[in-house]
Amino acid sequence: MKKNLFIAFEGIDGSGKSTQVKLLSYNLKNAGHKVYLTCEPTESPIGKLIRDIFNHKMEADHRTIAGLFIADRLNHLLDKENGILKKLEDGYTVITDRYYFSSYAYQGTHMPLEWVIEANSLSANLLRPDLNIYIDISPEASIERLTNDRNSIELYETVENLQNVRNKYKEAFEILKLSENIFSLDGNRAPHIIASEIWNEVSQLAVGAKQE
Repeated sequence: MKKNLFIAFEGIDGSGKSTQVKLLSYNLKNAGHKVYLTCEPTESPIGKLIRDIFNHKMEADHRTIAGLFIADRLNHLLDKENGILKKLEDGYTVITDRYYFSSYAYQGTHMPLEWVIEANSLSANLLRPDLNIYIDISPEASIERLTNDRNSIELYETVENLQNVRNKYKEAFEILKLSENIFSLDGNRAPHIIASEIWNEVSQLAVGAKQE
C-alpha cells in the first residue's frame, strides 16, 4: 500500500507555484499527511552555484547550467539526510517547487530537448512524480508579476525567453504524456480557485494511492 505522494509543481516564473505549494501543503496536513516542502535549485552548494549564475554573480554556458541542474537534482534525490527518496521512505508526502520538467523547458530552449530529457533520465528513472502540476500563465503576465514583486530580473526572465519556455513545457508534455501524470490548469484566476482544483486532483490521487 502506498502511504504518501511525490508532487512536482511546474510553470514559468511568476505562475503562482509558491503560493499553491503552501496551500496544498496546508490541505494535505489537514488530511493527515506528513508534508516535506522542497525546491529546485536546492540550497546545496550545487544549487547555490546555479542561483549565483541566475543572479548574474557569475557566468556559465547553457550546457554548464544544464549539467549543474542534473547534478543538483541527483543530489536532491539521493542525499542521505534530506533527499527526496529518504523523505518518502520516512513517510512524508513530498512537494517540490520544480523538478525535471523545468530543465526540459528552460534548458530545452537553448539545446535539443531530446538531449535534455536523456541527460535527466537517471533522475526520471529513480523517481517520477505521482503528479506534475503545471500552472499556465502568459509571459506578459509573468513579467508583470515579477516586476511588481522584485527589484531585479533573473537570467531567463524576458518575455521572449519565457514564451519559448512555455512552448517547451507543452512540447515536453506532449512527448512524455504516456509516461507522466500531468495536470495543467489556468493560472490567471484567483489563488483559492486554483487551489480548489489542485486539491480535488490531489485528493483523488491520495485516495487511489491508499487503495493500492
